Amino acid sequence: MAQVLLCGALILTLSMGIRHGFGLWLQPITMERGWSREAFALAIAIQNLGWGLAAPVAGVFADRFGAFRVLLVGSLFYAAGLAGMASATSSLGFALSAGVLIGVAQAGTTYAVIYGVIGRNVAPEKRSRAMGIGAAAGSFGQFLMVPVENALIASFGWQGALWMLAAAALIIIPLSFGLREQRSAFAPAAGASQSVTGALREAFGYGSFRLLTAGYFVCGFQVVFIGVHLPSYLKDHGLSPGVATTALALVGLFNVIGTYTAGELGQRFPRRYILSAIYLLRSVCITLFLLAPLTPWSVYIFSSAMGLLWLSTVPPTNAVIAQIFGVQYMSMLSGFVFLSHQVGSFLGAWMGGWLYGLQGNYDVVWGICIALGVFAALINLPVKESPIVRTAPQAA
Repeated sequence: MAQVLLCGALILTLSMGIRHGFGLWLQPITMERGWSREAFALAIAIQNLGWGLAAPVAGVFADRFGAFRVLLVGSLFYAAGLAGMASATSSLGFALSAGVLIGVAQAGTTYAVIYGVIGRNVAPEKRSRAMGIGAAAGSFGQFLMVPVENALIASFGWQGALWMLAAAALIIIPLSFGLREQRSAFAPAAGASQSVTGALREAFGYGSFRLLTAGYFVCGFQVVFIGVHLPSYLKDHGLSPGVATTALALVGLFNVIGTYTAGELGQRFPRRYILSAIYLLRSVCITLFLLAPLTPWSVYIFSSAMGLLWLSTVPPTNAVIAQIFGVQYMSMLSGFVFLSHQVGSFLGAWMGGWLYGLQGNYDVVWGICIALGVFAALINLPVKESPIVRTAPQAA
């Protein structure tokens, strides 16, 4: 178990850490290549959408053939995508590398695949804690890797930094050997009491599932817009690149605390109230940030507060899904909810660049983030957390 947790945590630190720093490349790449911010943002938007679409597929392959093979392919895709970002001379080439290749790579090297191995190798009574360690590792990767990436850009230029990260992504290959499993560990279970189509029909026909899915869309829109465009927003207002680097690192650091705290609170209070509070507090934080004078310290306070709320939606959302529908198809159902998150991520990244190109500022997108937070807070309140009542078994 210790080997699985260590190797899984290191892989998540790399895979999640690298992607969290992509906002640092927006200005140097667009300025040197002569591209608009929308072109860069579109590539990152495609990346998030590709991640969401590929995650269920990566999960199916990991369940059938083992995570080891999926991680090997994901590592190679990650390195190829980063190398493509460094060498792309057209916005199309950049979208294919930063968008498609890295999006698929993230699906094969992040939570869906790693959590499958943890779930199969950790005792049920320790599973939640083990997955919490994995989530914390991904958050710590942001805290660790963003300053590293900023230092690499400053020392070796944006292209040299990307080539170094491409080499770093290949470290996932030796780490994946620590997640090799016997084939019997991921053999399909027999005697399922509900078919896949029956589970999907049941979930999407259930109002609370649709509300959770809509809320997760808002989560993706907010966090990816901020993660991609905050560095440029700060630079537009005269703050140094070091402020943006520290801000993103603080998001990662406080995300560790926020995710763990949300999981603990979910053991004591209704999770729909926790989700509603998280989304509402995000809108409050953004509003106060925009109203306050923009200084390094106001940025640091905002980043710390948003870090506490960053991925804190993940534990209660997945816990509610498991509580309503059980665990037989939890990964699949969570994958569809995550796809909604990534559709929101796509729009948050792309609309930030598109509206900036139209207006020369991010004011409208900030307003959309605030409105969506209030919307998500309201729609989570009527979610029913009790187990669904099945009148008859849905045989496979």
